[in-house]
Amino acid sequence: MNFRAIVHSMITTLRGNKPVTEANRHARRAIRKEISSSRVIFMLTIIFLFMPLFVLLFYSFNSSKSTNFTGFSFVWYEELFLHSRPLWRAFWNSILIALSSASLATVLGTMGAIGVNWYRFKSRSYTQTISFLPMVLPEIIIGVSLSIFFAAVGIPLGLFTIFIAHVTFNMPFVFLMVTARLDEFDFSIIEAAHDLGANEKQTLLKVTIPMCMPGIVSGFLTAVTISLEDFVITYFVTGAGATTLPVFINSAIRHGVSPVINALSVVMIFGTIILCYLLRNFLKYIAAK
Repeated sequence: MNFRAIVHSMITTLRGNKPVTEANRHARRAIRKEISSSRVIFMLTIIFLFMPLFVLLFYSFNSSKSTNFTGFSFVWYEELFLHSRPLWRAFWNSILIALSSASLATVLGTMGAIGVNWYRFKSRSYTQTISFLPMVLPEIIIGVSLSIFFAAVGIPLGLFTIFIAHVTFNMPFVFLMVTARLDEFDFSIIEAAHDLGANEKQTLLKVTIPMCMPGIVSGFLTAVTISLEDFVITYFVTGAGATTLPVFINSAIRHGVSPVINALSVVMIFGTIILCYLLRNFLKYIAAK
């Protein structure tokens, strides 16, 4: 046995009879670099983003309204579920508006995106540009303009005007997401459908829309989220007895944040987490198709 073999045998023995391979060297380097500056920055960013949620969770169990923790209690959750009927009315108004406006915005945005991408006409580029205006304009401008429009045509402010306003600013988001999906679309599939005898309606319903389904679902969920959290536009088009949750919370916290709002926020956070977990496999299934 030569000298190199003896040294290699000694090193292997000292390291637990594990041969020194290229994979082991890379593994050791990965372990040494486990705590890097990028990981530290990532963790600090996550802590910065989620710390307010933990503070809110903590104070939702405070037995008093003050910022001093005086004891653990479920009194605000009891107040929320048993003695907060106006709050729940505003909550269900928000759910109703979000689901209905997102549904209509999804239909209109999907049809608009398919039409703009399918057909070629003179004002096509202008149509695409105008469709993105509600996304870039300040919300206060949209809210004021819609309020003036409803007053000019004599439509009383209420849930219907909130519904129309939410459809207006949700539609561009759906349009954008479906358009992004259509940009990856293989139009030879449509030609194949036509060659097999499918007419335009059959091609739309059985080929184009199923292929765009990931973008459609993403657009719908985005529209629901934006509708639920919108305050500025809703504030200008809301009327008496048609309060949504963001507007109600704004009115409730003018004299300080109520612990009931903290409790409601915690319930909504956990409800959102559960909903996202349940929808994860469904969205994967849609994307796979």
